[in-house]
Amino acid sequence: MAVFSSCGVGRLFLREKLKLIKSALKEWHSVDGRNIPGKIDVLKIRLSELDEKGEEGGLSMEELEEMRGITHDIHSLSRVSTSISWQQSQILWLKDGDANSKYFHTILSSRWRRNAIVSLLVNGNLVEGVQPIQNAVFSHFKDHFAA
Repeated sequence: MAVFSSCGVGRLFLREKLKLIKSALKEWHSVDGRNIPGKIDVLKIRLSELDEKGEEGGLSMEELEEMRGITHDIHSLSRVSTSISWQQSQILWLKDGDANSKYFHTILSSRWRRNAIVSLLVNGNLVEGVQPIQNAVFSHFKDHFAA
């Protein structure tokens, strides 16, 4: 085992290792870290193909294992995508701060639009408006949990 002197040989060695790690991470990112949503879409297409084949006939053991693997890969890539999105939002937040930024209001507005229930289809009838939707949802869950 080599003992490094305090003249900087250890730091030089560490710096070279960090450079190698940096280049390896860049290469990994360029190969595996890009276009995660595209990879998820490709996996979903393959999963639906296998699902359709399973409905038409039987699936072999290899195809069943492939389905399990694809499902696992979709969940893993979704977690990675979520993590990346969270990290990017944190970077934007650190850069822009907590001021009432355009980014903050855009995210908030999109969340409101995404979470809003504008209309429901109940027993073939379209229900619109706040109070009718509340009544329909309340009635549905009341009947569901009463049983």
